[in-house]
Amino acid sequence: MEPGPLLYAGAGLATLAAALLPRLLSKAPISMPMVFLGAGALTFTVVDPLPDPDPVAHSGVLLHLTEICVIISLMGAGLALNRQVSLHGWASTWRLLAITMPLSMVAVAVLGWSVLGLGIAASVLLAAALAPTDPVLASEVQVAEPAENPESDEDEARFALTSEAGLNDGLAFPFTYAAIAISIAGVAPSGWLGHWLAVDVLWRLASALAIGLLIGWALGKLFFSAPSEKFRLAEHAEGFVALAATFLAYGITELVEGYGFIAVFVCACAIRSGERRHGYHRVLHQYVEQIERMLTVVIVFLLGGAAATGLLAGVSWQQIAVAAVVLLVVRPLAGWIGLLRGSTGPRERKVIAFFGVRGVGSLFYLVYALQHGEFAEQNALWQTIGLVVIGSILLHGLSASPVMWLLDRKRERKAEAQHDDASHTHV
Repeated sequence: MEPGPLLYAGAGLATLAAALLPRLLSKAPISMPMVFLGAGALTFTVVDPLPDPDPVAHSGVLLHLTEICVIISLMGAGLALNRQVSLHGWASTWRLLAITMPLSMVAVAVLGWSVLGLGIAASVLLAAALAPTDPVLASEVQVAEPAENPESDEDEARFALTSEAGLNDGLAFPFTYAAIAISIAGVAPSGWLGHWLAVDVLWRLASALAIGLLIGWALGKLFFSAPSEKFRLAEHAEGFVALAATFLAYGITELVEGYGFIAVFVCACAIRSGERRHGYHRVLHQYVEQIERMLTVVIVFLLGGAAATGLLAGVSWQQIAVAAVVLLVVRPLAGWIGLLRGSTGPRERKVIAFFGVRGVGSLFYLVYALQHGEFAEQNALWQTIGLVVIGSILLHGLSASPVMWLLDRKRERKAEAQHDDASHTHV
């Protein structure tokens, strides 16, 4: 049988499933990525012949596929957030970025070096690749869509997880560059530290923030307050313009060697700030969400196929143990410490700490570093990060819906009790 017609038929079924599954599984303890991970493993095991899904052999394709998926998901995450950016309103986010992320990275690097026997460069890369929480695979625990009333009550857990994922995808890049530099120049700081601080930290971060703000501000003016109605795109509900914002922010930032991931998220937040109550934000968000869903299907399907055809062959018990510790100990503990003494309640704190979803961003950083650095432990890195991502899809996919349902029920009951108390007081 020719593989072409089979691939087209499979693509049609996958597209239809991507539209139906989120609705069918909305209250079930199973997620869409789980379904397509299993479908990929089953398909590549049973159906022959199919193209080899080996991510090492097709690293160039995987790099760009994951890159596009991440930047589109970052645009969606930024547009979905209702809160104005501020020190107080985003306090949980800043804690997760300033405390939880560094703690997690140090712990993962130590595990890579001491348990897996990786070198310093590979251990730093392992920590950097597993640093970002994923806005792609975590839809069940993130803000669903923009609200036209920005003062509406916003779930703290979903807000914190969405805003954290929007920023730490880009903030992991400096440490990826550090791993690349160490792999080439050696551990001695004299060979790479100065350039890393000046370029990879200061310049790339500053240029990303500046360009993201500028493009977001300019597009916000164009969308909502252009002098001519013909240019006021918010009046015409053109959803695909979200791609223009995404690619403009990312492309221009990358041209000046800044961090495009950060620029895209900042651009989305700036567009949202331009006119917070307009329904056009929802149109833009729905468009990028649909594209993100399709790209997620492809990537997770291929990941399942790769896992079934040799990616995890020969995995050691040490790698399995490290993956389990990262998901069940490192992130929950670091998240709990980061939010300690913050404004989040105890239930929200536990949920935020637990749901540090790892996914497409981790795959992107791994492929990018392996293409630009000199790492001898490529197979160990692929297997360990593959285990963490697959484990995250399964663990968080099984638990997201019931946990968030319970959290929502607790919030609703608390709100009803407060309303009843207020009613009795007035009587």
